[in-house]
Amino acid sequence: MNIQTGFMLPVILYLVATIFYLLHLTRKKEMIERIGSYVLASACLLHLAATLQRYIKAGYTPITNLHESLSFFALCTACFFLYLRRTYRIPGLGSIVLPVVSVIVIWAFALPSPVKPLAPVLQSYWLPIHTGFAFIGDAIFLVGCLVSIIYLLAERDIKKKRLHSIFGSFPSLETLDRINYRCMSYGFPFLTIGIITGSIWAQSAWGSFWSWDPKETWSLITWIVYAIMIHNRFTMGWRGRKTAYLMILGFVSVIVTFLGVNLFIGGLHSYI
Repeated sequence: MNIQTGFMLPVILYLVATIFYLLHLTRKKEMIERIGSYVLASACLLHLAATLQRYIKAGYTPITNLHESLSFFALCTACFFLYLRRTYRIPGLGSIVLPVVSVIVIWAFALPSPVKPLAPVLQSYWLPIHTGFAFIGDAIFLVGCLVSIIYLLAERDIKKKRLHSIFGSFPSLETLDRINYRCMSYGFPFLTIGIITGSIWAQSAWGSFWSWDPKETWSLITWIVYAIMIHNRFTMGWRGRKTAYLMILGFVSVIVTFLGVNLFIGGLHSYI
């Protein structure tokens, strides 16, 4: 099986899982959601196998260009959702997370994906460490952002006393806020370690721990947003809507760091 075919199978399974979760949103039958979760778990396993296949062929961790980065990002997001589903029994969230995962993997699949020799600056053991931590953190923050959007929409409907029927498939506002806290407390350490290891890698590659490259600057902005959120939650008791708004703002900064800098600004990280 070639690399492209190996990647196509999980894409198809992600789409099938998405259909099951959307069906569950309207039919509200537990069996439909359970089948969707099995399909999703199969997609993750095949996606991981395809990633390992690319790693073996390339000889380096495949997170070095937009195709590989989007693919790894989608895999991490899907795996984190499966973890949340198992922990909180939150079938409804799949109907929000899975369509986004499907869009990301289709985007990755549509991009050029030939295996090329690694650029000299990327030939470092820091590559899997730095990029791995950074993208796992980003994936957790994506789920937190989607949870926050659901929280705000559900809260608005509750205040207007006209809760839409689809929100009956989602957890309570209290549970959504608790999931948000879990995303925040899990994602922040990954982001922090990603920035620290990236700084150490920059010292060995470019002779400076920090050079205010656009991606470094936006990473710091992202870290500050989430740091403010955590600080205010513990010291000022921020909950609910305030946390949701900051989770969305934080992920906007993640998007600028991940895609905006690479596609529109450039800099030392423009090879991604």
